[in-house]
Amino acid sequence: MYVHVVKSKIHRVKVTGADLNYIGSITIDEDLMDAANIIEGEKVQVVNNTNGERLETYAIPGPRKSGEITLNGAAARKVAPGDILILMTYAMLELEEAKQFKPALVFPNETNNLLT
Repeated sequence: MYVHVVKSKIHRVKVTGADLNYIGSITIDEDLMDAANIIEGEKVQVVNNTNGERLETYAIPGPRKSGEITLNGAAARKVAPGDILILMTYAMLELEEAKQFKPALVFPNETNNLLT
C-alpha cells in the first residue's frame, strides 16, 4: 500500500509578484527550492493564508537570493503581492517507509523570503 505524505513545505512566504500573462507556474527563489528539496517542474500545492485560496501548479526556479515568489498565468488571479503563502509538495511512499520519512520544512524570513 502507498500513502501520500508531505515531502516539502515552505512555510509563510510573501508573494512578490503575479504575472497573468506568463504561461503558468510558480516562480520560487532557487535557494528556497533547494532547501525544500523541490525540483523544477514538480507539482506544488499553494495555500494562500491571506485569502483562503488553494491551487496546484508547478515550480520553476527564480534567481537565487532574490526571495522571488511569483504566481504566473491564471494562478496570478488568486494572489496579490504581499499575500502570505504556504507551499507544499507530496510524495507517494510505501506505508512502512512513510512512517519513517521526514519532510523538508523551510521557514524563511517573512519580510524578504530569504534563508537568513
